[in-house]
Amino acid sequence: MKHLIVTADDFGRSTAINEAVERGHREGILTAASLMVTGAAFEDAVFRARRLPNLGVGLHVTLVDGVPVLPPGQIPDLVNAEGRFTKKPNLLGAKIFLAPWVRRQVEAELRAQFEAYRATGLRLDHVDSHHHYHLHPTVFRLLIPLAAEYGAKGVRIPIEPRWKPGRRGAAQRLSDALYGRLAQAMRALAERHGLAVNDRMFGQSDSGRMTAARLLAVLERVTDGLNEVYCHPASRAAADAHPMPGSYRSVDEFHALVDTSVLERVRGLGIHLTTFSGGK
Repeated sequence: MKHLIVTADDFGRSTAINEAVERGHREGILTAASLMVTGAAFEDAVFRARRLPNLGVGLHVTLVDGVPVLPPGQIPDLVNAEGRFTKKPNLLGAKIFLAPWVRRQVEAELRAQFEAYRATGLRLDHVDSHHHYHLHPTVFRLLIPLAAEYGAKGVRIPIEPRWKPGRRGAAQRLSDALYGRLAQAMRALAERHGLAVNDRMFGQSDSGRMTAARLLAVLERVTDGLNEVYCHPASRAAADAHPMPGSYRSVDEFHALVDTSVLERVRGLGIHLTTFSGGK
């Protein structure tokens, strides 16, 4: 059977995003949202989530381009002079891999974010991460035991199958093979800890541009098993201190979630909308 999780990332980042999550769930096909526990509109997001019992809310772990839970002095290698996480993920990734004291800081911040989520009283449907930073193998190995400890039902494997037409050169084939092996290793570790994982994921190649047309195209690629499509919807343009990338079409993504033609196509294809807790 075709099972599909439709997730909004960055829940709690702004009220415009929170509004899109609530309306996308009530009026459209959105089934899940990933919560940033240090987002500027975190409390508003939690308030909305508590009145949406069927929304699968999870933790959107943030280690880059965001604000930590712990005081900057406790995680000096993870933050810049302003006390925010770095916007240089590759440099941070090398430090995490090479330096055990940096890994200890990462583990401490991860636990603090899980604790902040637990304090909301919301059920922990799933775990994923901002900019999919849990693709870093070391971060993933630190994350998964914590996800199991705090009762998460599932974790996103953020590797998208190649489904768009186009020639694939040697470098692309090598990249596909490496990501395929990484996905297998991530899946195996998550399942050893009792966590559900998606069989396939969509949205990475259309990040910030999951319009109705593109969402309809994705629906045609949904097959038997547990599928997930993620997006970054917002109900309106907002003047945020730390806005989305200029290329993102977040309002169009919100409209896609509530588009009647999208809902009709979901029904026509026999797709069952679900969450990680709902499973398959």
